[in-house]
Amino acid sequence: MYEAITAQARQAVLEILEQAKLQAGTLFVVGCSSSTVAGQSFGSASSMAIAQAVFDGIYPVLQSRGIYLAAQCCEHLNRAIVTEKAVALQQGREAVNVVPQPKAGGSFATITYQTLQEPVVLEHIRADAGMDIGGVLIGMHLKEVAVPLTLAVKCIGEAHLTSARTRPKFIGGERAVYNDAWK
Repeated sequence: MYEAITAQARQAVLEILEQAKLQAGTLFVVGCSSSTVAGQSFGSASSMAIAQAVFDGIYPVLQSRGIYLAAQCCEHLNRAIVTEKAVALQQGREAVNVVPQPKAGGSFATITYQTLQEPVVLEHIRADAGMDIGGVLIGMHLKEVAVPLTLAVKCIGEAHLTSARTRPKFIGGERAVYNDAWK
């Protein structure tokens, strides 16, 4: 079961990166309910093993490309973000003092906090792309304008998968000329 979850997560992140065309130094947000991956209601079956399987599919891919992971905590920590200290510095964000736990932050955020080299928790970030595993609502952490992505991978375990990339706003109206590389 865990191998299939890892494979689904890896395939999904590869598809997103292909469509989003993220470069090194960009930020990728993941919201993950291990309970919904297991086919249960939010917060009812938090699983470190499932979270680890999802993490194992996503993090090595991001790390190999120099893309930062941002793990969204659950609503008990106000959907705060676990990421590397370098992201806090890059985005000019102030860290908050909390250590995620499986039932207060979520299993995926806990695994991320335990694995990153210099983990910090931030209240807000502006990510370049991301994936929402199980409907945990990552939109508050994406840059404007979010563009939904269509993936071949529709679920990770039993959890529905939604993903997005971002692009700059189009301004200037009908006479404006836009850079097609940003669409």
